[in-house]
Amino acid sequence: MAVSTAVLRELHRIHRQLSDLNDRLARGPRQVKAREGQVAAQQAALAEVEELVKQTKLAADQKQLDLKSGELKIEDLKAKLNGCSSNKEYQSLLEQISASEMAGSVLADEILEALEKIDQLDVKVVEAEKNLQLANNELTKCRDIVASESDVIREDIARLEGELKVAEQGLPADLKDEYRRVIRGKGVDGMSEVDGRVCLGCGFQMTLNMQNDLMLSKPVFCKSCGCLLYNSEK
Repeated sequence: MAVSTAVLRELHRIHRQLSDLNDRLARGPRQVKAREGQVAAQQAALAEVEELVKQTKLAADQKQLDLKSGELKIEDLKAKLNGCSSNKEYQSLLEQISASEMAGSVLADEILEALEKIDQLDVKVVEAEKNLQLANNELTKCRDIVASESDVIREDIARLEGELKVAEQGLPADLKDEYRRVIRGKGVDGMSEVDGRVCLGCGFQMTLNMQNDLMLSKPVFCKSCGCLLYNSEK
């Protein structure tokens, strides 16, 4: 049984190209998924800062209600001053008024800080919205590119699969089963060039008998990695 080195070399070339094209075809969806992940991350970042704005505003609103309530309490206490029946009662009211005014001053400062924080967070919301829009734009662009390239790649794969069928017709009938078994198990790595005495697939040093069989165009499989071997083009 003799097998043409040119046929084996052509088969390996086609398998390498098909492997590269299939890798590129599989890479497209992974690129889209990565962009989708970026969009999701930006959505989460926007939602987080929006929630922080909401909670800060709620806290500020509650402090404003507390401040208003404290002001009303102070007015009520001041109104009671004129009706005091003793100096002790009068001093007690003054102390309550002073404590309420101090608490109100603290609340007013906290409200001011909260309003400043809300202004800062509003800026972050705008920034997060821009980042989300950019991520969405990149996702759309990526999807368009992948879809366009995928169509071209599928056409090339179909063409090469046709070339592969034609090239496989050059194999001896009694070698085809072994060839298909190796390709099915190892894919493009099921074939390898030989440089001198070395299998380029694994670095195995061939025996003299294997070299002689290659020179006689007999099918030879690497005893180390199992590849179908062929001599490199000089």
